[in-house]
Amino acid sequence: MAKHYLLYGSERYALAILRPVQEAIRARGGEAAWFFDGPGAEDLHPDEKLLTTTEEVRRWNAIAVITGSNAVPHFFPGVKVETFHGFDAGKPRHIYIRGFFDLYCTTGPRDTAQFKAIADKVGHFSVVETGWPKIDPFMQEIAGDLPPVRQPPVILYHSTFSPSWSAAETLYEEVKRLSRTGEWKWIVTFHPKMSPDTVAKFRALENEHLRFADDDNILELFPQVDMMCSDTSSALNEFLLTHKPVVTFKNRRPGPQLIDIDDPAQFEPAIRRALSRPPELMQAIVAYADSIHPYRDGRSSERVLDAIDAFIAAGARNRKPKPMNLWRKLKIRKRIGYWGPA
Repeated sequence: MAKHYLLYGSERYALAILRPVQEAIRARGGEAAWFFDGPGAEDLHPDEKLLTTTEEVRRWNAIAVITGSNAVPHFFPGVKVETFHGFDAGKPRHIYIRGFFDLYCTTGPRDTAQFKAIADKVGHFSVVETGWPKIDPFMQEIAGDLPPVRQPPVILYHSTFSPSWSAAETLYEEVKRLSRTGEWKWIVTFHPKMSPDTVAKFRALENEHLRFADDDNILELFPQVDMMCSDTSSALNEFLLTHKPVVTFKNRRPGPQLIDIDDPAQFEPAIRRALSRPPELMQAIVAYADSIHPYRDGRSSERVLDAIDAFIAAGARNRKPKPMNLWRKLKIRKRIGYWGPA
């Protein structure tokens, strides 16, 4: 009998994260179904199975629930597995241990060490380093040598949505000025939760040199550009896996892998430096990329499934039971509207 898996999403970005896992499940002869308690279901393809009620989910009886969210309905059948929804961007919180998961599938050595230290202490979850499924197709696409800078160069401008971390308003005038010279091409894209007013301002900049992109999966833009400009967005870590440079404005965790600035007047010189690809910067980018995601084979989804199989084969239990978590469980029940047995 085919193994059943449930792919659980609370945001549309779950599609990009979990579709490579679905592909790996199908390649092994398994079956995947989706459940959303937020946006995303409307974008499923005709050949993708959607479950819309908890009763359907319980009948599906998956061996594992896989999600990029920080929580998961405890009353869904199966091992609860988190694959994360982004890299650590230096924001105040990246590690959320909320007592819902049996297994964390980490992206690379940096996260693995932090999660294992907590697992050793609390004992109610396991940690396996697998790489991140979202970037499996992307890794297959960027295999090989770094291509030369285009002529004219193409710049991706991306910003996070939080006003305290976003540089979009601060750098607006510089983007406006530089996008009118014709020296460089620009693609602008924002976090889905960005202020509509800010989105409207940048969308109004569209001309023959600047395109505003509404792509849900920002990874699809990466092969089209030569560098990124950002702030404290987790997407910049995804971009660094291309081994291309990133200019940031007041990044919360700057390092040698970034060209970080704190004054809009430094924006243009920083871009010129990035496009020149200085050797010390490029070496730092490769070292950093290896520390957050050393896997460049595009097979992270397979490793997630292997980790699930191994966890189940070992008894599907951790050293200690998960915490009671009554308040959080109550909130999930209320959100989904299910009051039956766990």
